[in-house]
Amino acid sequence: MWTFLEYAAWAASAAFALHMIYDWYKTDTTYSEDVLTSSREGEIEAMTEQHKM
Repeated sequence: MWTFLEYAAWAASAAFALHMIYDWYKTDTTYSEDVLTSSREGEIEAMTEQHKM
């Protein structure tokens, strides 16, 4: 029983790792580096800080 659970955990871990690699590749090929490194939230936060002053 415990051996089966251990193998199942390793399989789930491998599947999760493969999904992360696939998602990284898909995101990297879909969006440009400029889009991925931009910070729209940072711009919004900076604008609200200026209005408070």
